[in-house]
Amino acid sequence: MFSKQTYALRRSELRRLLRENGQSGIAVLIGNAEAPRNYYGNTYHMRQDSTFLYYFGLDRHDLAAIIDIDADSDTLYGNDYTVDDFIWMGPQSSVAEQGLTVGVENAKDFAALASDVKKATSQTRKVHYLPPYRAHNRQIVASMLSIPFDDVVNHISTPLIEAVVAQREIKTIEEIAQIDEACNIGNMMHRTAMKMCRPGVTEREVAGQIEGIALKYGKGVSFHSIVSQNGETLHNHSHDGILTDGRLFLVDSGAENVMNYCSDFTRTMPVNGKFSSRQRDIYQIVYNAIITGQQKSKPGITNQSVQIDVAMGMVDGLKAIGLLKGNTEDAVMVGAQALLMPHGLGHQLGLDVHDMEDLGEKFVGYNKSVQRSTIPGLASLRMGKELKVGHVLTVEPGIYFIPALVDKWQSEGKCAEFINFDKVREYFGFGGCRLENDILITEGGCRELGDERPPLQIDEVESFINS
Repeated sequence: MFSKQTYALRRSELRRLLRENGQSGIAVLIGNAEAPRNYYGNTYHMRQDSTFLYYFGLDRHDLAAIIDIDADSDTLYGNDYTVDDFIWMGPQSSVAEQGLTVGVENAKDFAALASDVKKATSQTRKVHYLPPYRAHNRQIVASMLSIPFDDVVNHISTPLIEAVVAQREIKTIEEIAQIDEACNIGNMMHRTAMKMCRPGVTEREVAGQIEGIALKYGKGVSFHSIVSQNGETLHNHSHDGILTDGRLFLVDSGAENVMNYCSDFTRTMPVNGKFSSRQRDIYQIVYNAIITGQQKSKPGITNQSVQIDVAMGMVDGLKAIGLLKGNTEDAVMVGAQALLMPHGLGHQLGLDVHDMEDLGEKFVGYNKSVQRSTIPGLASLRMGKELKVGHVLTVEPGIYFIPALVDKWQSEGKCAEFINFDKVREYFGFGGCRLENDILITEGGCRELGDERPPLQIDEVESFINS
């Protein structure tokens, strides 16, 4: 946990941002509850809401808070544990005691939240809240505002979303240190996966080992690990395969450190320790793309323009090996490369692996100055707006051979003037190749996060696997 002054300053800054935007009233932040897995007493691992963590830092279930925009006061809501709870949990601090550790002097029972919100509405004060992504929290909002469950999404506060995004997306020095630590855990996870990469090993063995590292040094994985030879399935969470000689092995995984800050790396490696000529060609195109993406990332440049620059280089590389054809710029402007890279170049990273995605990509990744593109591939970019010092984001280009997508595009004649479909079909069974690093935007450009990263260059990857 950070100091109580850190959390108090964050809440004060939120009030300032809202006031500058002409807002008044109260902001209600609701923490997460435990969720049953298969019966009430057997719950999923508790993960606190990231915005609640950012402003209040308390990693305990069934808490909520009100930030009074007008009165410069904060109130924490939650129920104290009883002796019956202590039997199972051991001694626990009271809600009031926990509040003092993060600079909150006012604490009330959870039931008082609804009455305090109703009091505010009776005084015609504005009640600001964020989009609830859990049904439990959505029901709390519906109940305290006396509105239908399905109507909750129609009253979320855009000014609160915009203020939270503006504050959370610029990482402080102490936050960057936490993300560096999460990246160091991610580095250990990926180096372990590379050392295990050999024929006969199961995907499940690798997934288990790297997730064990995430738990050994932090709170666990930052998302369900993608550990698969079938890398053409972008979010492949099946770990049922056995590593096979001649195939590529894609590992996309990250860690949450003890403060819940996240990392997210991807590496692709040859199962037998040596890239074939075809694998080497594709890997080198993706490697060049991640280097270009990092070199182009700097303050004042939109991430949308970075993806376009990366796409230009990828198209040139794919033309050189006969998969694409025609004028490079024309191909990129119609999204021909999206057949082989249908996703965006990256996303913001912080307390969430897709940072603040619960608040809506149109606020997190875009704004009035930069709107989402309609071009295939570029339209999938989660973070397109202008880069600023303090932004943390991923750079993750990839090339995938997805038979169903190739069939669809070819049958529709989509981008036929730029794609050699027969040549592309020769790569069916290749799988996919993705590379990903986490970067911090600095005054002079960007820096890679973590003290060191998993091997990336072809020769380094082969040498590390075989060492």
